[in-house]
Amino acid sequence: MSRFKIADLSSLEKSPTSPLTLRNKIGEMLFNSTQAMATVEVVNKETGEYRVVLQGTLDTEEGRFEER
Repeated sequence: MSRFKIADLSSLEKSPTSPLTLRNKIGEMLFNSTQAMATVEVVNKETGEYRVVLQGTLDTEEGRFEER
C-alpha cells in the first residue's frame, strides 16, 4: 500500500470518483494514521444518504509501515 501524506488529503474531494477509488484512498489514509475515529453525522433511512466524518492523525515517521 502506498504512503498517504498530508498533501494527498485534497485528492479525497475530487469528483466524480468511484466508490472503489474512494475506498482505496481512505484505506491508505487510515493505514498511515496513528489514530483515527469516525462520527456518523447524518443518516436518512428513506434515501440512503449518509454523512460520516473521519478524524485522525497521519503518521509522519518515514518507513514506519513499510515492509522490510
